[in-house]
Amino acid sequence: MSLAVARLLVFGTSAVVLVLEILAGRLMAPYLGVTLETFTGVIGVVLAGIALGAWAGGISADRVDPARLLGPLLVAGGASALASPAIVDAIGPTLGGDGPLQIIWLTSVAFLVPSILLSAVPPIVIKLRLRSIEETGTVVGSFSALGTIGALVGTFVTGFILIAAAPSRPVVIAIGIGTVAAGIVALARTRRWQAVAGSVAAVLVAAIALAVVPGPCDEETKYYCVSVRADDTRPSGRVLVLDTLRHSYVDLDDPTHLEFRYTKLMADAVATLPPGPLDALYLGGGGFTLPVHLREVRPGSTADVLEIDPDLIELAADEFGVEFDDGLTAEAGDARLALPSRADGAYDVVLGDAFGSLSVPWHLTTVEFVSELRRVLAPGGLYVVNLIDYPPADFARAETATLLEVFDDVAVVAPADYLAGERGGNFIVVAAVDGTIDRAALAAAIETRGDDEVVTDPAATLEFAGDARPLVDDFAPVDQLLSRP
Repeated sequence: MSLAVARLLVFGTSAVVLVLEILAGRLMAPYLGVTLETFTGVIGVVLAGIALGAWAGGISADRVDPARLLGPLLVAGGASALASPAIVDAIGPTLGGDGPLQIIWLTSVAFLVPSILLSAVPPIVIKLRLRSIEETGTVVGSFSALGTIGALVGTFVTGFILIAAAPSRPVVIAIGIGTVAAGIVALARTRRWQAVAGSVAAVLVAAIALAVVPGPCDEETKYYCVSVRADDTRPSGRVLVLDTLRHSYVDLDDPTHLEFRYTKLMADAVATLPPGPLDALYLGGGGFTLPVHLREVRPGSTADVLEIDPDLIELAADEFGVEFDDGLTAEAGDARLALPSRADGAYDVVLGDAFGSLSVPWHLTTVEFVSELRRVLAPGGLYVVNLIDYPPADFARAETATLLEVFDDVAVVAPADYLAGERGGNFIVVAAVDGTIDRAALAAAIETRGDDEVVTDPAATLEFAGDARPLVDDFAPVDQLLSRP
């Protein structure tokens, strides 16, 4: 084997493993969401595969002619990579939750085998290139470095370019076919023609099946698996699903219609502000239900939306007919980074509805970020945030404690059994810059619908927060605090 081919194999297989590692998160997002725990599970399983593959590859290279191992390993590694999306789609819907065990199980079944097989290639190549004991350090060190460089290139190219440029499945098809093609060349060099023919046939079938069978997403953006579903009971209703979460409901014919409980409660909180146009800032756009609603019910209002995913802004215009103008603007970017450019006291109300799976991104929950939110609120302004949590509701309590650190008055809006820790779901937390929240008006608005919601008074808010520790940039374990259904 020439030095150039050996280098290419080590570089390429190391890169493919890291490409799969990053794509694993996207492929599993429709079933597990995108959280710190998901990334932790993926990284851990793939690292285990790299370790097992390197160990097994080294042992095998000492016992079997390494030249005869390369072809089968590359073919099997590429084929198992091709199979990973189908495995995820087959097992994902059967999972009973999105906890650590489910994450590790799905990642292992779909991605451990290709990680092991492809990570066995570098020690086999090293054995083929090692001519004498005197050059062991040079050969092992140089190929180890080259493998690391390949992993870095795979990481950067996938994270910064591929995910934004193409859906995950075509990328998996491309790297799977490329890896199998390298294996077929290696098989051909050892004249195993039956294996070559079988490999070509199997890969063609797998690639065609992956290309033809639709995945779980209508569209895959840089951040989300996106689906838009029609409402069977309301012909003009559309539900926007982001990964595992039914994020927004849009009525194409009636922009004042609010379907989800949490949107009604957030609109109720906004309605307690004095009559007339409002200047509002939204953290998270989704289907742009609430910004459009505000424009309809309070003519002359302005709504600035900070949405991290530019494709969602485009989708809102194309699918939901959202019209952007001076009264309704959308900026693509992270709210934490965009907020410092906003003027002091620029907004009457800020509404937080940003999610990654069930979790609010941790950096949008801390005292430091909430203090910045208070800065951009005008006197008498409100911050209204949507949280999802389940018993014992440690995250909802911690975020309430965080808001109590910064704002003058805080109220939690939820059913009594949510507050008692018996059930969970959406908690709406309202915080006032100065003065007090108009609890009577908020409770009256809720009562007109006959909904069973409690608006906590200051003492009940403190009781709900209990001894929860406020979240700060140095310590905000949101994914660990949040409980799932």
